Amino acid sequence: MSRFDTVLIANRGEIAARIIRGCRSQGYTTVAVYSDADAQARHVLEADTAVRIGPGPVGESYLSIEKLIEAAKASGAGAIHPGYGFLSERHDFAQAVQDAGLVFIGPDPDAIEAMGNKSASKVRMIAANVPCVPGYQGAGQEDDLLVAEAIKVGLPVMVKAASGGGGRGMRLVHEESELKAAIQSARSEATNAFGDGQLLIEKAVLNARHVEIQIFGDRHGTVVHLGERDCSVQRRNQKVIEEAPSPAVSSELRARMGEAAVAAAKAVNYVGAGTVEFMLAANGEFYFLEMNTRLQVEHPVTEMIHDVDLVAWQLMVANGDPLPMTQAEIDARRHGHAIEVRLCAEDPAAGFLPQTGRVLTWHTPSGDGLRADHCLIEGGVISPFYDSLQGKLMAWGETRLQAIQKLIAMLGDTALLGLASNRDFLIELLSQPEFQGPGVTTGFIADQYPAERIKALGEPDHVHQALAAALMVESDALALQKANDLDASLLSWHSANTAPLVMKLARGEKTAVLEVECLPNREYRTDIITTQEEEDEAARSVRLLSIDGSRVSYVSEGRRLQAHFARTGSQLWLSTPTCTACYEDVTYQPEQGAEAGSDGRILAPIDGKVMTVSVVPGQVVAKGELLLVLEAMKMEFRLQAPVAGTVELVNAGVGAQVALRQLIVQITPDEVSAE
Repeated sequence: MSRFDTVLIANRGEIAARIIRGCRSQGYTTVAVYSDADAQARHVLEADTAVRIGPGPVGESYLSIEKLIEAAKASGAGAIHPGYGFLSERHDFAQAVQDAGLVFIGPDPDAIEAMGNKSASKVRMIAANVPCVPGYQGAGQEDDLLVAEAIKVGLPVMVKAASGGGGRGMRLVHEESELKAAIQSARSEATNAFGDGQLLIEKAVLNARHVEIQIFGDRHGTVVHLGERDCSVQRRNQKVIEEAPSPAVSSELRARMGEAAVAAAKAVNYVGAGTVEFMLAANGEFYFLEMNTRLQVEHPVTEMIHDVDLVAWQLMVANGDPLPMTQAEIDARRHGHAIEVRLCAEDPAAGFLPQTGRVLTWHTPSGDGLRADHCLIEGGVISPFYDSLQGKLMAWGETRLQAIQKLIAMLGDTALLGLASNRDFLIELLSQPEFQGPGVTTGFIADQYPAERIKALGEPDHVHQALAAALMVESDALALQKANDLDASLLSWHSANTAPLVMKLARGEKTAVLEVECLPNREYRTDIITTQEEEDEAARSVRLLSIDGSRVSYVSEGRRLQAHFARTGSQLWLSTPTCTACYEDVTYQPEQGAEAGSDGRILAPIDGKVMTVSVVPGQVVAKGELLLVLEAMKMEFRLQAPVAGTVELVNAGVGAQVALRQLIVQITPDEVSAE
């Protein structure tokens, strides 16, 4: 094997930036690749050099094997690191890299092929006597056959994509009547995400934990494990919180699961970093789920409790060097507890709808035991072409509770403003006594957080609204001062007694009417006159102490506090340690009209690509009938008719790229047609 000194990272976002830092720490030169949508992305700016590989859509850029290998050769890279997602678990990519005379920083193609397909790997594990979840993993893929096999297994079942990961192409089905639709939907999503629509059926192991083992192999016959990670906090089969070690795993169970994971890796002569995933039942039995033949999103928590760099290990192994530690040495280094959360550009109150747009403010604290792997830059644009994951925030502590407390504090001082994120929801989950106790199962979010509860979590209190109003007035005054070169002492000056300002602040569909009284020393007294909820008659006062960039220090109800904000036009984003909200000053805007969609106009809820169109002009549709399917950020969005009526216009065909709030279907409602 030829040694290398330059690495091309065939990925983007936070994992590309993470690998660049790992390579640089070991003295390797790095090459980034980028699409047109990522020309100013963080990983591009951090690499030693960067190569354009095509337009925004992944099929024309990050999934083009030919373009990636051409970029490696043109830049002088001797090795390619695939990161995770995209082509990382495609054996044909690994083979093409090797055929081009380059080093693939990952397992050999044969191992990826053997373990990368969930159906094939499960067959192999059954033959090796590794405990597996009962199910169907055959070659037959007809809808009716899969329905029959699911019934044979016994509901509830998991319908799962055989390729890929990240919860894509997975559906939990409880009712027989829902099976065929779930199979078709999972196949479509898997095909779009991974280029492979093969499915398997598994008995759903409910109220279990998702526990995975980190393994590592070298080319000298050594395979070790670095303990477990608990990934049980999931939403729709996508991990939300990960931690190491698992609060449910004893030292004896860790040894048994580690031994099984190492045996699975040795069965395919595994080289490099990989993860063997298990379902851990309440009775302590564990079942093989799959093997991810790559570095995982959640690898940092394993690094933090062992004080190792797994990217550095990958580089060593890929250059033919032996692993730097024995199993005994690894076990002896395990210390403390680490927890990671996934920060995503999505709106929990809107059903976790992915968000796109420009980042106005980005801040996250640093410190002892804190770590942030992210791809965010102030002023950068989050596009619809890629996953909603923007970064991972992590904390290490001597104990699990200390790690949780540190991570809550870290999140409280984190601000991602300009578009909605799941930051507040993550704080809520970490703060729950149920989570802080012995931990939770995979059903935690689904059982404890129905849509109504999640939507209510985003409601700001009166102080939050009062601070927003004060910052609206203050920022207007500062802009006036700057534009006219006024003395700062004139900001609070009035020539006569002033009447309270009447303001209307809107948050989504809700509007509050406030009276704001401007007092000396940058103090603002705010009364909420009316809201669309219950009235709060008590006034709130906030006194602004200082504004430093996006950070504001203020006093409210005798407490000195801090927050982050961003003002753009009539909008103000405000993030306190527990609540993030976007307010729009609609004081002088006309009253809103009828309910959105009641006029039959269907607007795109997100920038995305039209995957299917189910209606044509002239077609009569019922309320709730499927009109079309959009794909954005690797997710499908099914747009349904908001009213019954006749389709008058279909403004986008299959394959078209549509923009947020673009008119894509027009329906003439039945009552209009009747007139």
